Formats: sequence, C-alpha cells, structure tokens
Amino acid sequence: MSKRNVVHVEIPAANVEAAGKFYADLFGWKIQSMPEMNYTMWEAGDGDEYGGFPQVSDENPAGQVLVYIHSEDIEADLKKVEKLGGKVLHQKAEIPQTGWFGVFQDPTGNVLALYTSMNPENN
Repeated sequence: MSKRNVVHVEIPAANVEAAGKFYADLFGWKIQSMPEMNYTMWEAGDGDEYGGFPQVSDENPAGQVLVYIHSEDIEADLKKVEKLGGKVLHQKAEIPQTGWFGVFQDPTGNVLALYTSMNPENN
C-alpha cells in the first residue's frame, strides 16, 4: 500500500528569515536559511515533520499554507485529480537535487501539492 503521508508544509512569509526566527522562538523548530532561493527550511522538534517558508507571491499568497502529500506517481495522481473534478495548477516539476512536485486544486478550491523525493528513504 502506498504511503500518503504529509511530507512537507509551506507557510508563506513576507520575510522568510524573520519567519524562521519567529517559529524557532515559538516552537523550538530547527531553521536552515537558503538565501539563494529566498527560502527558509524548518524541522519540527522530533525531526519527523519538515517544511519551509517561501516568499509571499502570487503563487504563494499569505494565508495559503501549502501541504505536500507523498506521491509515488505524480503524473498519475494529477490525471486522477482532473478525473475527479479537481484542477492541476502546476504540472510535475523538479526541485533540483531534492525531488519532484505538482500542485492541484480540489473541487472545493483547496490547493495541495504532491511530492516525490529523489531520496526515497526520506518519504
């Protein structure tokens, strides 16, 4: 049976470094700044949950937390999204040296993402 775990959560931020500091101080999360991508990664205290702070933009509006679900076949899942009445917002694309993702909208309008790691033991 396929794992369908939540594998990554993105919280848009007007200032990604300040957001990292805020959540580190609030929750004790480990923070890793990635200035070349204008992105800050976070890791929850137990090391099982991960995410990041992307810069607020049209693609990542404030208030729209993006949840990534593990997928073994992003293309097949995106086809199924459309078959079930959802809409594909971003076809499968590579995150260099990390993995692949795709973004969709469910019939209600909620936006979620699919993710496959280049390092399968991290799924």
